Amino acid sequence: MKRRMIRALILFGITFLALLVFIALYIDETRRVQETYHRQYRTNLQKVSEDIQSYVNADGDLDLRYTRIVSDMSAANAFAFLMDIPERQKQTVNEITTCLMKYPEQMREKLKELDTAVNDINADLDKGYDEADEIVGSVNKKGH
Repeated sequence: MKRRMIRALILFGITFLALLVFIALYIDETRRVQETYHRQYRTNLQKVSEDIQSYVNADGDLDLRYTRIVSDMSAANAFAFLMDIPERQKQTVNEITTCLMKYPEQMREKLKELDTAVNDINADLDKGYDEADEIVGSVNKKGH
């Protein structure tokens, strides 16, 4: 009986240790995935800024340049919802993306302000989200 009890305790110890290793590996992989999402989010925000500069400084084909802005902002929006960031920030990025899609005439006039907000967001400044909220608030949602 003593042998069985010792064997059971050893087996329990090995199983418990394996479980701890599995949990540690899972946490590490989750952290790495979040870092990848965050890196992609920043890359897409940087592309939005570059696309806005391209749009502002361009002479022709503004529709294509605006479509690139919308596309890169949509990609940033997708990564924002995969990241572990506050819901307010996710909502702000989503609202900016929605405004770019639904109200292009109004948003074309606000691209310089959006560029400032995106650069501040990319620099991890909370005021960037506040600036983006102001832009969303200034859009006439009835489309006039």
